[in-house]
Amino acid sequence: MARPGTTMKLTAPLKVLLQRMAFTGLIGASVGLLVLGKAEAPVVERARMTVVDAVAPMLDAIGKPIDTAARMIDTARHYADVHEENRRLREENLRLLHWQQVARNLEAENRAMRDMQRVATEPGLTFVTARVIADAGGAFVRSVLIAAGTRDGIAKGQPALVPDGLVGRVGETGERAARVLLLTDLNSHVPVQIEGTRDRAIIDGDNSDMPKLTFLSSGARPQLGDRIVTSGDGGVFPPGLPVGIVVQTGEHGVRVRPFADFHRLEAIRIVDYGLAGTLPVAAPPPQPRRGR
Repeated sequence: MARPGTTMKLTAPLKVLLQRMAFTGLIGASVGLLVLGKAEAPVVERARMTVVDAVAPMLDAIGKPIDTAARMIDTARHYADVHEENRRLREENLRLLHWQQVARNLEAENRAMRDMQRVATEPGLTFVTARVIADAGGAFVRSVLIAAGTRDGIAKGQPALVPDGLVGRVGETGERAARVLLLTDLNSHVPVQIEGTRDRAIIDGDNSDMPKLTFLSSGARPQLGDRIVTSGDGGVFPPGLPVGIVVQTGEHGVRVRPFADFHRLEAIRIVDYGLAGTLPVAAPPPQPRRGR
């Protein structure tokens, strides 16, 4: 029996010979292919295309999943970009809506202030234009709060006007705010006259939208469409301020529709006509008597 060492010694030269022959054969095959490619180009081209045709289906089958995965990655990236863009646009839209509301509020306030410039006042008179900050209207009171008070020169009894006419008078005052009693309030009583006939009357509020004329002078016959203005009686309001127009006469009384729209008050002008008037003044509390 041959020893392993003896076998390896016998096969070693044979292995070296085979390696040399394989290397020589590969070089020869390469040279032969080069020569064949130059001499028989159509044959080589057909062989190459035959190999390509055989491999192409496999390459296509391998490439489809890769293309699908690439498209899915692109789609996911696109959806992520769209989601981020939508989030940014929503935030921007909210900001724009906020500033749009601010702009609309400023526009309405500026329009109200411009309208107040049409309120005619006599030269030398002082006035304050104030924003309406609250509507205290209800079933039993018709008044509004304005953002001006005694520090701005507002005093009780001063007339309150809008471009269309008389609104009412200042009923209560604070340092920074005041309450304006509207013509339609139950506690409002304003001396007026019919502009055409100069017949005197009192316009009394009753918490409805159309106050009524009372204490008409003897022989007065108000007609539909008659203009009502202040008479100046009592020294609270100057004469000639526009109040409203007669819209109802007959057995149910005379009703007046005010020129001012009390449901859309945004700014009011308080005018100081320098009239003390006959407004009731609260009496001071009685002082206790001191015993002797």
